[in-house]
Amino acid sequence: MIVLAVVLPFVAAALAPLVHRLIGDFTGWVVALVPLSAFIALWPLLERTAAGEAIHVAWPWAPSWGLELSFLIDGLSLVFALTIAGVGAFVLLYSGAYLKGHRQGRFLGFLLAFMGAMQGLVLADNLVALYLFWELTSVASFLLIGFDHTRQAARRAAIQALVVTGLGGLALLAAGVAIYAIAGAWELSAAGDLKGNVAYPLLVGLVLLAAFTKSAQLPFHFWLPNAMEAPTPVSAYLHSATMVQGGVYLVARMTPHLGGEAIWNLTLMGFGGVTLLWGAIAALRQTDLKQMLAQTTLASLGLLMLLLGAGTEMAVTAAVLYFIAHALYKAGLFLVAGAIDHGTGTRDITMLGGLRDAMTVSFIGTIMASAAMFGLPPLIGFFAKEEMYAALALGQLESLLALAALVLGNGLLGAVALALLIKPFMGQVLPTPIEPHEAPVAMLAGPVVLGVLGIFLGFIPVLAGQLAVAPATSAILGVSVETHLKLGVDLLGPAFWLSVVTWALAIGLFLRLDLARSLLRRAATAIGWSFDIGFDWVYFGIVRFAGAVTRLLHHGRLELYLFLVFALLVVAAIGPLWVLDGLPRGPQVLDLRFYEWGLVALAVLGVATVVHARSRLFAILALGVQGLAVALLYLVFGAPDLSFTQFMVEILSVVILALVMTRLDLDSADPRPLEDWARDGGVALLGGVALTMLLWAVIEGPLDLRLSTFFNANSVPIAHGHNIVNVILVDFRGLDTLGEISVVMTAGIAILALIRSARRDKPIEPAPLVEPPAKRRAVRKAAP
Repeated sequence: MIVLAVVLPFVAAALAPLVHRLIGDFTGWVVALVPLSAFIALWPLLERTAAGEAIHVAWPWAPSWGLELSFLIDGLSLVFALTIAGVGAFVLLYSGAYLKGHRQGRFLGFLLAFMGAMQGLVLADNLVALYLFWELTSVASFLLIGFDHTRQAARRAAIQALVVTGLGGLALLAAGVAIYAIAGAWELSAAGDLKGNVAYPLLVGLVLLAAFTKSAQLPFHFWLPNAMEAPTPVSAYLHSATMVQGGVYLVARMTPHLGGEAIWNLTLMGFGGVTLLWGAIAALRQTDLKQMLAQTTLASLGLLMLLLGAGTEMAVTAAVLYFIAHALYKAGLFLVAGAIDHGTGTRDITMLGGLRDAMTVSFIGTIMASAAMFGLPPLIGFFAKEEMYAALALGQLESLLALAALVLGNGLLGAVALALLIKPFMGQVLPTPIEPHEAPVAMLAGPVVLGVLGIFLGFIPVLAGQLAVAPATSAILGVSVETHLKLGVDLLGPAFWLSVVTWALAIGLFLRLDLARSLLRRAATAIGWSFDIGFDWVYFGIVRFAGAVTRLLHHGRLELYLFLVFALLVVAAIGPLWVLDGLPRGPQVLDLRFYEWGLVALAVLGVATVVHARSRLFAILALGVQGLAVALLYLVFGAPDLSFTQFMVEILSVVILALVMTRLDLDSADPRPLEDWARDGGVALLGGVALTMLLWAVIEGPLDLRLSTFFNANSVPIAHGHNIVNVILVDFRGLDTLGEISVVMTAGIAILALIRSARRDKPIEPAPLVEPPAKRRAVRKAAP
């Protein structure tokens, strides 16, 4: 099951370009089998989760860190996984026809990876895996939104989505680490109740920040409408079943651990209610079909957050019902919007009209999806609306305020549903850029099947409640919940009459849609600012600040770079010793033999010669003398390995420096002004003193032999080497050695590139304008 749901999409993503090369435009039909297989594999689990069973699967991941790649399938994760797989099958099928004639292999690969990441997100139980899949959805959406990377708008939208959701990803990572520190387990199912911990407010803030950025709650909502730069199949998938639902899923999953407190409930209800009204009002202002649907997605996400914040059994039941209904009708409407664009050449509803005859199947699909969005009985959208009204009708003041927001928001969404249905398809036929024609079967299958499914579920509310709604509600609340859904309309209940008010409000707003749109646009023009503009201010402000810091620190003056490095080295060496009162007591009288004093004198003589050398070549040779003296000191004091290494380093250094310097003027000394000489000499002297004091402090301290003992005991049994130094370099810290070699190689390649670049950039001497005299004389001699 997990392999089919999570692993297979990534494998198929890697193979999608190859499949497209082999079978061309039929790729959509083939890759759609991947989510269909996942759906078929997951479907039988409905009975087990309905019986209260939670299926836990785990594989060893990093045992030394206590990490397992664990997945949990309960009522909540199964509803999301089935939705992702079911809608994904139609979206992939649709994509093949939508991009017919284009290079769709890479696009379908991104879409499959997106699906796999989303399945991993909703099925993961391990917090680290949850974070990884969470970020994978952000990366995959970045690739999909910016798929048409030749357009600046697409690139900007992709970056904006990645920046905003990436901010939430960091918050989720911090929350995961905090939960592990509190609960002592990486599995979310083992986290338990976290509400009594002192870090509870911090956890709530981090989790809600992650959820709000992912699900585009106010004030992080602006990236979602801009994501409409993505191809329509991406919009359909992203808005109905994936990406933006990730934040809703996170809140639902964390409710047993963090829910029930006022800070959790009121925050969700407040932000959810404001986002609901903001998105619903903004949808009225739009004329582009995709933008209208995008804004209604904002509203729906806010509605879901509001219901989860209410936290009662009926409110959570309504949230689950609305999630299912929204996934079905929103995917269908987005797919129809793409079909209209494909069949007419435009998505502007002011340019569309009378398409019901030319695009009859699309019209039927829109009727079913719009009716669910409008909340007509007995569709599943109607039961979701009834449930949410009943949940909040008899509550406290905050519940009544939330109820008012729901009625107003649903009325606005109902007006948009009427506009989506009536404006393009009814009335007089309007001329369009393309002669209206119906989309191919692959593009119509999704709207029709999903629309029929929305109607069918409305006729079997009891079965849907037993198999899907009640298990998901039980998982969210952490207690067993029985379904109370039934087929029928309570004409005397307050929920029904609130639905009547909602329908009346929707019809009234639709009749005055042009006036409402005009007023909203005037208001937006008068304000002249938006959160989208605010993002640009912050984003480009950071870019400009980074540029200023770079220009300040990366000014291109090498001598200042070196001065800064060595000055900081002095501070880093002496500062801790000074603060921690660890300065060495001072040099002691050294008990050295005469030949040892001779080697010390040779080293000092080498350094003095370097300082007073009149040419660079002589300075290099003198530096080698100093290094050889140090190598001899190692040898005398019983460290032949270090001595050998020092010999090799000094010989290679002298040879390489001499070869490099052959391209420079080696005969002259390095002239520099007095102030530079004093600055460089001063910092060099301080650096030497600082390192000497540091090494002296180390020598004065107690000798810790734990590492020596470890290497002595384990070099032969583990690494099978008798030379401990070699064993340390090659085996115990082999990765470090590899990194060091890589750094040296990278630096060498960079230097070589710079040298070659300098050669290419050497100015070409202009050709002489007159012929050389010798050649002219040769020509005259050859003439008869």
